[in-house]
Amino acid sequence: MTAAVALIGANGHGRSHRRRIAELERTGSVRLVALADVQPIEPDPPVPAGAAVFTDHRELLATAAPDVVVICTPPHTHLPIALDALAAGCDVLLEKPPVPTVEAHATLQAAVVSSGRSCQVGFQALGSLAAQTLFDAVAAGRLGRLESVATVASWRRDDAYYARAPWSGRRVVDGRPVLDGALVNPLAHAVMQSLAVAAAAGAGAPVRLAAERYRTRDIEVDDTAFARITFAGGLRMMAAVTLAGEDFVAGSVIVTGAAGRAELEYPTDRLDLPGLTGPPGRIDLLENLIAHRRDRSGVPLVAPLARTAAFTAVAQTLTGPGAAPPALIDEAFVAAVGTGPERVQVITGINAVLREAAATLKLPSESGVAWAVPAYEVDVPIAGHPYGHPPPGSVGEY
Repeated sequence: MTAAVALIGANGHGRSHRRRIAELERTGSVRLVALADVQPIEPDPPVPAGAAVFTDHRELLATAAPDVVVICTPPHTHLPIALDALAAGCDVLLEKPPVPTVEAHATLQAAVVSSGRSCQVGFQALGSLAAQTLFDAVAAGRLGRLESVATVASWRRDDAYYARAPWSGRRVVDGRPVLDGALVNPLAHAVMQSLAVAAAAGAGAPVRLAAERYRTRDIEVDDTAFARITFAGGLRMMAAVTLAGEDFVAGSVIVTGAAGRAELEYPTDRLDLPGLTGPPGRIDLLENLIAHRRDRSGVPLVAPLARTAAFTAVAQTLTGPGAAPPALIDEAFVAAVGTGPERVQVITGINAVLREAAATLKLPSESGVAWAVPAYEVDVPIAGHPYGHPPPGSVGEY
């Protein structure tokens, strides 16, 4: 049976969802019935004939009555729109990051349960078959007892990136917390995959976080961040990333155990795991949600909301009211490259700092980096979420 799909947030990144929905339309599995955006709909890709256009998502839900709603609006607007969609009887594909706080996560999870509907979160990297191979290997003890998990990435974001939307680089918009910053938005997939590795190892919930966050420009959030997370079972994880990088590092999840080491380059799904090769390809999240609707017991979701609880807890700890504001790196250590909207800021020597943090689990201030400031360390506010892992060979809800 063809599922009626609506897209809320049809511009910007929403255009990629429009293209994917169009691909699935050609298979006959979905039909785009409506789009909503507060701005005029961008013409590329074209809006198909028969798809209604709205500026108010509530009017869309009442008029179009979709089976599935894809939500691709700014992160601080996710919760009310998702609650409205669930109340209207829709299954939801919610873009990452899902919600800014543990309280909001619990509210949304309760609505999912009470409505009997499903909420898939747009962490498409969890659909990586190579990543699932890694999760299964960790769960099966192939690497022995885990000693550490680390993720490192060195990207660049230009001035245009921070001018693309009113919420870009902000902590609060219209009184609501905004989820932006290197670890919780552009590099969120690497963090989520690392948390999934810890879950596969049975490490328990994240309980303590030590972080250093930095910025190279006039923004309220970080463009360079280091976070050391300790789990209930004692495992430690380091996330070291920048948007002001030197040579490009796509992003790796590095897993070290007593019996071996594995590395997953998460954007390309290239897995280095001695004696084992991860299959290529990814499970598409919308396609998976549609299949789950047809067989809820036989087709588990790849990225159900419950599986992302640890990410939300870490995101709140990094960006919430109790977090220290990002420190501005002295201009003596930063070089501007390019001009106009394409100008980027580059931190001299940052790639070596990132790699050292991943290898040693030391924060920059603990390694004597000249521009570093002391870390802040706080408990991670999470409770009431299970952290088991699916059995080897499966992709399931936590």
